[in-house]
Amino acid sequence: MTLIRRTIRRQTAVILLGAAIVVTTAFAQASAPQQGLEVTAHIQPPPASTALRQHSNGIPPAVLWLKPLTPDLGLTPVAPPRNGYTLLQKNKMFSPHLLVVPVGSVVQFPNADPFFHNVFSLFDGKRFDLGLYEAGTTKAVTFSREGISYIFCNIHSEMSAVVISLSTPLYSIADSEGAIHINGVPPGDYEMHLWVEGEQQTILNRWVRRVRISPANRNLGTIMLDSSPSPLKHANKFGQPYESDMRPQY
Repeated sequence: MTLIRRTIRRQTAVILLGAAIVVTTAFAQASAPQQGLEVTAHIQPPPASTALRQHSNGIPPAVLWLKPLTPDLGLTPVAPPRNGYTLLQKNKMFSPHLLVVPVGSVVQFPNADPFFHNVFSLFDGKRFDLGLYEAGTTKAVTFSREGISYIFCNIHSEMSAVVISLSTPLYSIADSEGAIHINGVPPGDYEMHLWVEGEQQTILNRWVRRVRISPANRNLGTIMLDSSPSPLKHANKFGQPYESDMRPQY
């Protein structure tokens, strides 16, 4: 009789343990966040585009992003790099040329050249003028609102960069072939935006549209640009043309 009771107790314990495992596993599956989708697109310049001739590595810099229209998607903010965001000035160039940052990010502008620079932006994104600062020093700008900031130097007209500050972590910088890949996109409704360097804003506005992302609809198709993007022409910070023989006297 004692042996029978012990056997029954063991069987009951096994059943209860098995049930606990099943419940725990089911709870873990139910509480695990949904894995986002990979959304793709392709940016195609016009045939015989001058942009392709000007950019030997492919199309001009381009970014596509998705602004959520569906609430409570639980998106994870983009984590900044360990050393923060930086636009380095060296050899009369900004590096990188294109920088995408979350709204509220601080970007450092260190001067690694042996002469003065004067970084400024007077466009629709973040307007600022850092003034003259010498080699080995740095200044910083907080990009406090969403927008596209075209960055220049008031001394060296050939220097340019672009900072795009976004309120969404769902974006992709196109590769040299124009391919777009945005990972971790939850199913839902979004507003799609596109930026291509040198493309007129009126043309880019045509591509702003509402899209619904789902497992069956995650390819945004081919985006054919209507015209060949051209380099952005700009004046100095005073709105005057650069002097062709302007050289820093510092």
